[in-house]
Amino acid sequence: MKIAIACDHGGLNLKNEIIKYLETHGHTYVDFGTKSTDSCDYPDFALPAAEAVANGVCERGIVVCSTGIGVSIVANKVPGVRCAHCHDTYCAEFTRLHNNSNVLALGEKVVGAGYALKIVETFLNTEFEGGRHQRRVDKITEIEKKFGK
Repeated sequence: MKIAIACDHGGLNLKNEIIKYLETHGHTYVDFGTKSTDSCDYPDFALPAAEAVANGVCERGIVVCSTGIGVSIVANKVPGVRCAHCHDTYCAEFTRLHNNSNVLALGEKVVGAGYALKIVETFLNTEFEGGRHQRRVDKITEIEKKFGK
């Protein structure tokens, strides 16, 4: 699977751990940065990663900052992106099963690297159930259209 990945300075260490995971598990990725711990603005990195998912360049995305909140807000501004800010594997599983989320947001200062990798694994290995859940995802798409997003 091809993954868009991005972070700001507060998520760099976790992003690098996730990249190692992706490489050892046969995934390809596009790294949208940052590559430094110098202070930077998370929208500059989360936005192009989210756009890559929305445009079909990447199948899924992972965005990281200190809390995961800022990057999730940015990613969810992109039409076609359903970004889930997850702190545990249960939410990662069910956001895929029920919401067909295509971007995962994580907080480096909130979730330890070991558990974050379990969350990533769950997010990447869980498929959308479809069925009654598709109707709900379709309603989200209609909301995006209504507000011109």
